[in-house]
Amino acid sequence: MNNDAFLAACRLAIGEAHVLTNNDDKAAYLTDQRQRYTGEAIAVVKPANTKEVAKLVQLCAQHNIPIVPQGGNTGLVLGSVPDQSGKAIVLSLKRLNRIRAVDPVNHTITAEAGCILQHVQEAAANAGRLLPLSLAAEGSCTIGGNLSTNAGGTAVLRYGNTRELCLGLEVVTAQGEILHGLRGLRKDNTGYDLRDLFIGAEGTLGIITAAVLKIFPQPKAQLTALAALQTPADALRLLTLAQSHCGATLTGFELMSDLCLQLVAKHFPQLQFPFNQRHPQYVLLELSDNESAEHAGSLLESVIGAALEQGICQDAVLASSSIQSRALWQLRESISSAQAKEGKNIKHDISLPISRIAEFIADTDALLQENFPGCRNVTFGHLGDGNLHYNVSPPLNIPAEQFIERQAEINRVVHDNVHRMNGSISAEHGLGALKREEILRYKSPVEIALMKTIKQALDPLNLMNPGKVI
Repeated sequence: MNNDAFLAACRLAIGEAHVLTNNDDKAAYLTDQRQRYTGEAIAVVKPANTKEVAKLVQLCAQHNIPIVPQGGNTGLVLGSVPDQSGKAIVLSLKRLNRIRAVDPVNHTITAEAGCILQHVQEAAANAGRLLPLSLAAEGSCTIGGNLSTNAGGTAVLRYGNTRELCLGLEVVTAQGEILHGLRGLRKDNTGYDLRDLFIGAEGTLGIITAAVLKIFPQPKAQLTALAALQTPADALRLLTLAQSHCGATLTGFELMSDLCLQLVAKHFPQLQFPFNQRHPQYVLLELSDNESAEHAGSLLESVIGAALEQGICQDAVLASSSIQSRALWQLRESISSAQAKEGKNIKHDISLPISRIAEFIADTDALLQENFPGCRNVTFGHLGDGNLHYNVSPPLNIPAEQFIERQAEINRVVHDNVHRMNGSISAEHGLGALKREEILRYKSPVEIALMKTIKQALDPLNLMNPGKVI
């Protein structure tokens, strides 16, 4: 059958208005978030519910049409856009945007894959609960995308990645069948964990259409502090100190190099820098306390006081209101936008054993300066869970395009050092198409073979997001 017959069947299944074939209508779905790559697609299809997703997948199987599932299209590794062959469809999940249930007693919320993360956070808050998953793109990324990449964010230290927050999934398989797994159970020891197969699979095994997520009691107080330090090693000392003082109330611990905040100051001058002088490193700490603001304040003051007394940090500011706390978080959350305004850069989303982070930064900074003199390291990330965004910007005197041409060389230096220290070249962004070949250098043949076996078993026609991950 030709594409005309396939498209006619799609229109019959979900309505003509939701099958986009005009180039202008498709354009927003074909280009990645960083505006560096544009693919092609037969059409963009926008089903309204799980049954319509299943029908479309069945049609794709019948017509041998590859499927690229897409949520908010905020990914950074080309996982949610099609290749340039023009053979695939983009299946947008944006219309699957209902909150199906909130169960405050079971502490769960059931949301469809196209729900914007921020809207799910708000629905939980309206029920007096907290959905702790939080990241810079929360106003546009979707729950399905968060699950398909096992997103991390700023609260992993306390609550874990998206995988740890998910209790159940509804999935459309590669055959167009519906896996009904929205049970919301914390204990279910009845065989293979199918849920975890689909989380982090980037749509290559099936299409997540809904999920049951854990929610938590709203903390009575959230307090924030920004500490100024000399080195990443001091940041690790501060982390150990904060954990010993605060335990599970420590929910955020973000490392930022001075260059990060210099870029923020340059491109967002309206954001106030809280110190009178600059320091090499900064850590943003947040406590979430279920007892009281006074208790949280006492804990935070004791940590910062001990850190100053022991010479771990040189200065610190404690937010005394939610407005001041928000201002400190804005500094952290504006780093990626400031980098984008500064120009093209080479991004690395890596994870390491926490104990080796300082060593990695020192060694890799030195290696890069030796091989690429003058490059600027924009290093920030979730220190408490070992996730660094280790980004490399061009020297000031070299055009960005010329520097980007050496990306493969720079990646080799960074990724080889990550591997040497038992880390991962993708902590929370996934592999997509961007790192599909790169991962072959670092995963063992046994791991790759097992992944291929799973892919073949669940998607024998290789129609689910082909060319991504493996």
